[in-house]
Amino acid sequence: MIPFLKISFSFIFFTIISTSCSAKKTDVRENAKSDLEKAEDNPKTEIKTGADNHTAYLSLLKDQKIGIVTNQTGILSNKTHLVDFLLEKNIAVQKIFAPEHGFRGTADAGEHVVDGKDSKTGLSIISLYGDNKKPKPEQLAGIDIMVFDLQDVGARFYTYISSLHYIMEACAENNIPLILLDRPNPNINIIDGPVLEKEFTSFVGMHPIPLLHGMTIGEYAQMINGEKWLKNKVQCKLTVIPCINYNRKMKYSLPVKPSPNLPNDQAVNLYASLCLFEGTNASVGRGTEKQFQIYGSPYLPKNSFSFTPKPNFGAQNPVYNGIKCYGEDLSIQTRVNKLELKWLIKAYQTTTDKSKFFNPFFTKLAGTKKLQQQIEAGTSETEIRESWKKGLIEFKEMRSKYLIY
Repeated sequence: MIPFLKISFSFIFFTIISTSCSAKKTDVRENAKSDLEKAEDNPKTEIKTGADNHTAYLSLLKDQKIGIVTNQTGILSNKTHLVDFLLEKNIAVQKIFAPEHGFRGTADAGEHVVDGKDSKTGLSIISLYGDNKKPKPEQLAGIDIMVFDLQDVGARFYTYISSLHYIMEACAENNIPLILLDRPNPNINIIDGPVLEKEFTSFVGMHPIPLLHGMTIGEYAQMINGEKWLKNKVQCKLTVIPCINYNRKMKYSLPVKPSPNLPNDQAVNLYASLCLFEGTNASVGRGTEKQFQIYGSPYLPKNSFSFTPKPNFGAQNPVYNGIKCYGEDLSIQTRVNKLELKWLIKAYQTTTDKSKFFNPFFTKLAGTKKLQQQIEAGTSETEIRESWKKGLIEFKEMRSKYLIY
């Protein structure tokens, strides 16, 4: 039906990694070996994202009707947006599907994003957030191939991987191949936190993985497919276009904010550790210029550091709007290489009313009731981490089958 599915392995070697409904396993690490060796030999080699690896996918899109899942992060190294690039190459883009925060990435976290049209291209935009997280068959009508290009940050509750799940599921059910343009994970060397327990599955945690998974979004897609996590265990006709000159030893600075409240590399690195505060009565700096780089509340001890949230880009009505909060400034904190719990534990221990510290959202973020119970019981951080050990070992073993780099 679609010609690119019949391309020989010799053609895609070192360029494209594919998985299909037949669940054939490809040695993806061997496919990427040449690029990894080049990158290790020359650490200054420029990383090329899947979007920049366009010789690997343009021919697959020719004469096909294309849907695209992307947002402001879907850019090439020259800052051209993927949608504009494809249109310049006369690729027949039909629709844009936008995740949380919208196509231009301007909506608040949790804000309902409506369908519309892109003012620049005139293309229809279909929101994948709110009541329509999974594209409906009528929204996919007339699409031959779906392209996915979003920048992930490596945290289970960052909802772009949840949107990926639903896109893969919809593509599998409607027999539409999916081409995923891979991007580096800025937290790729961190695998940490409790593994999600099935009963706490939600849009901020859909799979049995730890809080920090240490995979690129392309690797993650292969895991969703390979572990048959989609509804009714269907599998998507998936093709991953890998990054070039990339390996797991490399640091990667995001060229564009992945969402309104992750303004810089520091926020991206601290995100998973501080996002747990969103399930408490503390603020993580929404409504300031240091989102996810500070935390505080009116219920923590007064000290030399304070901030007062006010409405701004990405936070129209921030927590504690106009109220002074006390806490800690982590904006110059050394880069973390694990899920940090010390700030959360300290805040719980020093808050004025411990019974009001946690809210129900915390369990969804943690993916387990145990973490809150452990903190409330005064369990040491060492003991808490020990309780994650078995789950992390099992996850790493499962994850190893899907690594590309």
